[in-house]
Amino acid sequence: MIDYVTGKLKTLTPTSATIENAGIGYLFEISLQTYDSLAGKDECTLYVQKQVNQRDGSEVDYGFSSKDERELFRNITAVSGMGAASARMILSSMSPSELRETILSEDINRLKSIKGIGLKSAQRLVLELKDKIYKSDASEISITIPENRNEPAAEAAAALLSLGFAKPNISKAIQKILKEKPGSGVEEIIKNALRIL
Repeated sequence: MIDYVTGKLKTLTPTSATIENAGIGYLFEISLQTYDSLAGKDECTLYVQKQVNQRDGSEVDYGFSSKDERELFRNITAVSGMGAASARMILSSMSPSELRETILSEDINRLKSIKGIGLKSAQRLVLELKDKIYKSDASEISITIPENRNEPAAEAAAALLSLGFAKPNISKAIQKILKEKPGSGVEEIIKNALRIL
């Protein structure tokens, strides 16, 4: 299985890119977000996700300019009723951070505004992806914490996210608490953070 391809960007359209590597041209289907990030480049790296069409068995390689976007693509296609075309449409309509914010805030109307996404699909996306995004966001938060090996801080961040607090505010609050009391446990961090937030 191919993880990524680096090479010369030979052709680029809003929906596809061809990268040449060692004399071989690799064709990828891409989102508009990836198109924007590749525009004007001579060389690039695309992270690959192979999708097999269940109807006819044909294979399509999707390429993403970041691992983050590829991970979201995988998460979306794991939602019941969501195929690769829908995932690409969603990722073309908003950036990974906008999509996370939309799902975490349960903004069904914004999801419904995407072509091909109806009410039930939007509700499923929120229902099935919210927990996954909480977990990934919590791990991102722990990186911004001074003591990034601090397990209680990461757990506290995840708990505060699940309560609906914004990621930047959580990060600032936890940094402040750990500066004052470096050895704080999960409960202590959460209690103090709730006072700050």
